[in-house]
Amino acid sequence: MTNHAPDPATLAKAETLTEALPYMQRYAGATFVVKYGGHAMGDPELARDFAEDVVLLKAVGINPIVVHGGGPQIGAMLKRLGVESKFVGGLRVTDAETAQIAEMVLAGSINKEIVGWIAQAGGKAVGISGKDANLVTARKVTGREPDPNSGIERHVDLGFVGEPVGVDPTLLFDLSRQGFIPVVAPVANGSDGHTYNINADTMAGAIAAACGAARFFLLTDVAGVLDKQGGLLTDLDPKRIAELKADGTISGGMIPKVDTCVSAVAQGVDAAVILDGRVPHVTLLEIFTRGGAGTLVHR
Repeated sequence: MTNHAPDPATLAKAETLTEALPYMQRYAGATFVVKYGGHAMGDPELARDFAEDVVLLKAVGINPIVVHGGGPQIGAMLKRLGVESKFVGGLRVTDAETAQIAEMVLAGSINKEIVGWIAQAGGKAVGISGKDANLVTARKVTGREPDPNSGIERHVDLGFVGEPVGVDPTLLFDLSRQGFIPVVAPVANGSDGHTYNINADTMAGAIAAACGAARFFLLTDVAGVLDKQGGLLTDLDPKRIAELKADGTISGGMIPKVDTCVSAVAQGVDAAVILDGRVPHVTLLEIFTRGGAGTLVHR
């Protein structure tokens, strides 16, 4: 009798599924919030991979919520329409016209494109914004920049740029219970009646906290938090993050990302993870393998 043993590649796939099983059991019924943006959102192949990851999470009993950005797409649309952007300290000043265009891009074209990717992957997604069912309430924020004469920092009006001050996750829970994957655009109403554009990282962190998420994933264009030699730091807590900020290891655009993660875990999220969205299926690698794939921030 001939023994037809499976080839090593097939066995490796089976072992991968076996390795994933305890994580599937551990997170069944849990809420995961994923902030989707950066290069991963502009690459059709990576977008397809991301959609497949989200659909797989739903299929194994996890409740994913996607919050997306869209800064480059807003910039491209403003340029196409001939609207000049003004920046203060790296932040776009959002006047009434810019706010209207930003909402059109974020809650319109980008949001529905992501819903479409998830549908193609076999999932059922519903695109919403912070306005729907009063999901997020915003307030106006001001930027800071040094005075060109004195060098002293001063407050600067950024227009219709906001931050979350309240999150009512009822709609998200209702959609998840009915088998849908919520896809949220970072636009919300203020108590003053104005529409505010919100930083997607901040919006996602606030939603993760309000939902009591087991995991908050922040997809970026870097591998995670790196040490001064360029090595990946895989496990951090707020104390260690403060030390790394103080000695300059964490700097620039990574500071607001780690601050968002620290804030989320301080408000009840079990752990936040900064991931490289340029890596195919990076979310699955982080969740279902022993080694993980990014920088995990925990209490």
